[in-house]
Amino acid sequence: MLNLPLNVNLKDKVAVVTGAGGILCGMFAKAIAQSGAKVALLDLNLEAAQRISDEICASGFHAKAYKANVLDKEIMEEVHTQVLSDLGPCDILINGAGGNNPRATTTNEYYFEGDIDKDITTFFNLDPKGVEFVFNLNFLGTLIPTQVFTKDMLGRKGCNILNISSMNAFTPLTKIPAYSGAKAAISNFTQWLAVHFSKAGIRVNAIAPGFFVTNQNRDMLFGSDNKPTARTEKILNSTPIGRFGEAEELLGSLLFLLSNDAAGFITGIVIPVDGGFSAYSGV
Repeated sequence: MLNLPLNVNLKDKVAVVTGAGGILCGMFAKAIAQSGAKVALLDLNLEAAQRISDEICASGFHAKAYKANVLDKEIMEEVHTQVLSDLGPCDILINGAGGNNPRATTTNEYYFEGDIDKDITTFFNLDPKGVEFVFNLNFLGTLIPTQVFTKDMLGRKGCNILNISSMNAFTPLTKIPAYSGAKAAISNFTQWLAVHFSKAGIRVNAIAPGFFVTNQNRDMLFGSDNKPTARTEKILNSTPIGRFGEAEELLGSLLFLLSNDAAGFITGIVIPVDGGFSAYSGV
């Protein structure tokens, strides 16, 4: 399995991870299971979540995969009932489902005179439905699972929520206005939830990954010849550490924030894990 950077005891905890069929959230599920929790892996792609669940179980830990649409509250309620029956009430919720969409992405970084008449996607012809999809997937895809699974946490000690924001919540990236705005909303929502549930004893925090190579961004970062794109060069030049992150480098922040012993007085924060990208001004 994984070489965990922290020894965190999550024994007897039940963790729910949305987007668990992806590279990063699948890794989160593995780390949480290795730390002793029973893990529910939720993903629209059941096959992807099942593969990761099988790996976890084959290593002697406890996990179960569920097909789930985080934008459909009725479906989420049904999955919640299944998780309660199979594993028990949720102690930890990782809101990992999210992503961008080409319909909400401009062709160029900047608008130049005459672009409006070209056969390209500019700000002026961005598909509102594409923008709506991105906002819904990221924001409602966090709100709805939180509405459903946080009910389990009421009246119980040591429960917490971890949202997945992004370094572009601090400074928006070019070409992806909807995704940047949606992740900024996640950071704000994390703070709101932390205050709202503070009297119920539920901690709410977030991590903001920088650039990690995933299935979602691989084509943007590397061409068909597997060589770095021009955008990759710009990214690395703007990352003081000078490289992409390794997925496992997110685990320290993840496990730290989930540990009530280590982070019991920490709520409402967003930790950038981005090699200094969000701190660099460009000069």
